[in-house]
Amino acid sequence: MSNSAAATLDKPVAKKKKKAGNTWGKALSQHGWLYAMLVPGVVWMLVFCYLPMGGLVMAFEKFSPYAGTNIIECLVNSPKVGFGNFKLLFTGSDFMMLLRNTLGISFANLLIAFPAPIIFALILNELRLMWFKRLSQTFVYIPHFVSIVIVGTLTFQLFNTQDGYIYNLMVSIMGKANTPDVLSDPDCFVGLIVGQNLWKETGYGTIIYLSALASVDPQLYEAAKIDGAGRWNLMWHVTLPGIKGTIVIMLIMKVGALLNTGYEQIFLMANSINRSAAEVFDTYVYNRGVSQGQYSLATAAGLFKSVVSLIMVLSANKIAKLLGESGLY
Repeated sequence: MSNSAAATLDKPVAKKKKKAGNTWGKALSQHGWLYAMLVPGVVWMLVFCYLPMGGLVMAFEKFSPYAGTNIIECLVNSPKVGFGNFKLLFTGSDFMMLLRNTLGISFANLLIAFPAPIIFALILNELRLMWFKRLSQTFVYIPHFVSIVIVGTLTFQLFNTQDGYIYNLMVSIMGKANTPDVLSDPDCFVGLIVGQNLWKETGYGTIIYLSALASVDPQLYEAAKIDGAGRWNLMWHVTLPGIKGTIVIMLIMKVGALLNTGYEQIFLMANSINRSAAEVFDTYVYNRGVSQGQYSLATAAGLFKSVVSLIMVLSANKIAKLLGESGLY
């Protein structure tokens, strides 16, 4: 009796082990084409994202492109300086300006440009005319697909002091003496960058939040309406809590990219007059590394920015978990 009972108990276990065996081979045989489609993306990631990380060793040496016949020999033979490049970066006269400008633009984007897609998605969600809603979505999505070079050109055409339409409109309202040169005034640079981001990315950013809104249970709205909730209360107590998780995840990702101000955009709008407000870490890496050939110093600046971004992502994710949200992982 006991032996038969033991045999009966052993059967599911043996069956379970057989089922769990060789899961990789089974997955490959069942979804071979999906894994094959994954290969180009993995190769691209390895070649363009992970392989160049070997060059980070330049941050700890005085890199010389003449120290060998190829890049590997140059990296190996260049004299090592330890944290000397970081000391030069932190004690340089430009560091505080770089940090102030980078954080100023980033926090302005975080406070103004980040909530804009959420607000716009909530507005679109309240529209009842579907044809008008679709038309509005189409028009606000289009700027995302416009090149940043075209955006810079349009900005120049609108704000230049010769025949810029918006500049002349401002002159007619405020007077020429009180109208700032938006393209050259350092005090206007942050507002100019944030304004471009609002115009270009707000509409496209609503896609994620509209998808999150579509997943909110309609029964919650019906129950709230029965309790007498108006449209404002529905939005505040049902809609926003329903997409809170999505907002937190997007905020964590935004915080992680806080020091990434967008090299192309800053480079296009910067000039010799507004440099005191336009020089950020991204342009500093280009100017020092590519233009002036100070590869080690530029690499140290880029590595510093990456480490700070990693710390901010981990910190934001930890805070989100402490507040009861799922976070990124």
